[in-house]
Amino acid sequence: MAGHLSPTSWLLMMSLAFSLVLSCNGASESDQKANTYIVYMGDLPKGDFSASSLHTSMLQQVGSRASESLIRSYKRSFNGFVAKLTEEERKKLASMEGVVSVFPNEKKQLHTTRSWDFMGFPQGVRRAAGPESDIIVGMLDTGVWPESESFSDEGFGPLPSKWKGSCQSPANFTCNNKIIGAKYYKSDGDFGQGDIDSPRDSEGHGSHTASTAAGRLVSDANLFGLGSGTARGAVPGARIAVYKVCWSNGCSEADILAAFDDAIADGVDIISLSVGGGALDYFEDSIAIGAFHSMKNGILTSNSGGNSGPDPETISNVSPWSLTVAASTIDRKFVAKVKLDNSKAYEGMAINTFILNQSMYPLVYGGDVPNTRQGFTREESRYCIFGSLDKTLVNGTIVLCDALATGEEPLNAGAVGTVMQDDRYLDLAFSFPLPATYLNLSDGGEVYNYINITSEPTAIIEKSTEIKDELAPFVVSFSSRGPNTITSDILKPDLTAPGVDILAAWSLATTVTGDEGDTRVVPYNIISGTSMSCPHATGAAAYVKSFNPTWSPAAIKSALMTTASPMTAAINNDAEFAYGSGHIDPVKAVNPGLVYDAGEADYVKFLCGQGYSDKSLRLVTGDNSSFCSESNNATVWDLNYPSFAISSSSKSESVTRVFHRTVTNVGSPVSVYKATVVAPPGFTVVVEPSVLSFKAIGQKLAFAVTVSGVAASGSVGSGSLVWDDGVSQVRSPIVAFVASSS
Repeated sequence: MAGHLSPTSWLLMMSLAFSLVLSCNGASESDQKANTYIVYMGDLPKGDFSASSLHTSMLQQVGSRASESLIRSYKRSFNGFVAKLTEEERKKLASMEGVVSVFPNEKKQLHTTRSWDFMGFPQGVRRAAGPESDIIVGMLDTGVWPESESFSDEGFGPLPSKWKGSCQSPANFTCNNKIIGAKYYKSDGDFGQGDIDSPRDSEGHGSHTASTAAGRLVSDANLFGLGSGTARGAVPGARIAVYKVCWSNGCSEADILAAFDDAIADGVDIISLSVGGGALDYFEDSIAIGAFHSMKNGILTSNSGGNSGPDPETISNVSPWSLTVAASTIDRKFVAKVKLDNSKAYEGMAINTFILNQSMYPLVYGGDVPNTRQGFTREESRYCIFGSLDKTLVNGTIVLCDALATGEEPLNAGAVGTVMQDDRYLDLAFSFPLPATYLNLSDGGEVYNYINITSEPTAIIEKSTEIKDELAPFVVSFSSRGPNTITSDILKPDLTAPGVDILAAWSLATTVTGDEGDTRVVPYNIISGTSMSCPHATGAAAYVKSFNPTWSPAAIKSALMTTASPMTAAINNDAEFAYGSGHIDPVKAVNPGLVYDAGEADYVKFLCGQGYSDKSLRLVTGDNSSFCSESNNATVWDLNYPSFAISSSSKSESVTRVFHRTVTNVGSPVSVYKATVVAPPGFTVVVEPSVLSFKAIGQKLAFAVTVSGVAASGSVGSGSLVWDDGVSQVRSPIVAFVASSS
C-alpha cells in the first residue's frame, strides 16, 4: 500500500496497475455486463424519506434487478447508493432527476516521538483540558489495534454527550473511553489473506495514524532501540472514532463514502484520511464529496497529498474545502553502515534493526550469481528481482543489488543481508526483512569495485544509528507536488508536516515490513509517507479546535496555513508546489490574529464559477433556492482562500488578477494590521487598503490584492502577503507560474 512508503509499496502499485490493465483488456463479455458504481445524489432530502425504497425504485426504473444490484444506501449525512450496473443502466441513472453523478467504485491507496518536539510542540504545551476530552477525531483507515498503550482509556471520563456512534464489537474487538467508536466496511465482501473481519487493524497503518493524531503518552516507545522517546499524539486527551475502510487490496470508494456518511452523523469533530488517488472532478471523487458534506456540518477533513512526487501535478485530494498535507523531514534520520574487509565503510539510509553475529560475511554481486537454471541472466539478477538469484551461490552471503527493492529476493535465496545502490529516495530510510542498507550510486560503485578486485570479498552490515539532519525540515522527494490539476489557481498542497521516519503505534497482527519472511512483531514502528504527515495536521487541527470550539473548518484551516513557518526554495526546488504555506506550527495556530473564513455559500459561488450547473448544486446543497447568477458566479480568485495563486498560459503572457478577500479578527479586539508584500519575480502586487483597523473580535474587513506581471517559464515565482499588528503575523504565499499545456 502507498499509505506508508516502502519498497514493497512501489512493487504492489505496479503489480496492481498491471493487473488492472489485464482485467480491463481481458475481461469476458459476462464480466463487462455489470460493474459497481456510486450514484451520488447530493444532500439528504428534507423531511422523512426511505432511502432504500427510493434507491430501489430508481434501480427498477432503469431495468435493474434491485434486490440483487443494490449494495449500500447512503442515508445518514447525504444521499446516494452503491449498485452493480450495466453500462446502459449507468447512463440511464446518470440522466435521472435527482442524480449529481455516477462514477465507478474504484480502489484508492493508503498514501511519533521526535516529530512533535521538532515542530515546537513540547509535551508540556498549554492545553484546554476539558474541551480536549470532548474532541472526537474520526480516523478513516485500516482500523486500530485497541490493546496498544497509545489507546488506553485510563483516567478518561464518560463519553462526550454529542457522540451518536457505535462500536461494532466482534469477539476480538472492544472499544473503551479512548476509542469510543469503531466500524468496518467491506462492500464487496472480498476479504484477502490476513484481513480481519472487524475494526481490528491487520496492516499497522491505521494504528500508526491514529496514535500520531491523538495517541496517549507512552514513554520509552521505540523500534528495537531506534527512535526511543515518548510517543504521543497532538491531543492525547481526545477521543478516537475508528472507521476501517482500507484492507490488503486497497480502499474502496464506496466504503470511504459509507464511512463519511456515518462519521458525520456520529458527531466527530475532525476527519483524518491518509488515502488518495488521482485528482478527479470534485463530485466524482468520494473523498471530495465526503469532505464537502463534512464541511457543511462543521467538520474539517485532513487529507494526505500523496506519495507520487517529485513529479509536478501529482498532488491529490485538492478540493478547496479540504486540508491537503505534504510530507517533510524532521531533524533525525536513520543510517546503517556496511563495513568492508579493506577497512572502508559506507553509510546508507536504512532502518536496520538486525545485529549480525559474525564479524564478516562473504560479499557477492547480484549480477554474478544469476539463477541460470530458471533462465535468468546477470542483467536480471543484478537487480535482485524475484527468483533471479542462485540459492546455492547466495546462501550465507551479503548481496549487492543494483536497485532499491524489498529485500525479499535476497532473503528467499538465503542471503544474510543485502546492500542496494540506486539514485532514488535517498532522503528517507526504509525497513527491510533482513539486514540491509541503501547506498547512493557513488558509494555503491565503490562496493562494486571492491568485489571485482578482491579474491574473497567480505562485509558486515551494522545496526542502524540515528544522526541529526541539519537541513530539516525540507519536503521529501516522494511527497506529491502541485500545481492543482483541477483548479490550478487554488494552491495545493496547503502546508507540510512531518512525514519521514515517524515512530508510532503498530498492529501485532503484522510485522515491521509485512513482507514474507519477516518475523518481527512490534508494538511501535517507524514508517514514512504523506499518510504520516496527514495525522500530524489532523492532530494540530484538533488542538486548535479545542481552544476555539466554535470555529468553522475554514477558520481552523486558515489558522494552520497563515501561521505555518515559511520555507525556502533553496532546499525545496518546487517551492510552494512542494510545501504550500509552509511547515505547520500548532502552537501559533491557536492564536492566528486573523482568519480567512468561508462556508458552504462561498464554496457554492466558487463552484458556480467553475461551471457546475444549478441542478447539481441544488442537489449537493439540498437548497432549491441555490442557483448560479451574476452576483454569485465567483471566479476562483474570489474564493476566500488563505493563499494566492496566479497562472498564465505562456511565459510571454502578461496577466493581471484581482483577488478579493475578507479577514475576521480573532485576536486583540482593537488592533491595526499593516500589509507587507513581497512580489513574485516579474510581478507587482498592490493591496488596497493596506491598513486594516479592527475595533472588535469577530469584525470582518475586506481588501483586494492586484497581482500583475509575466511569469518565468519552468519555475515557481514566490512571494507573500503578511498582515502584521505587532503581535500576530498573518502570512499568505503568493505564487505565479506558467500552467502546463497538457
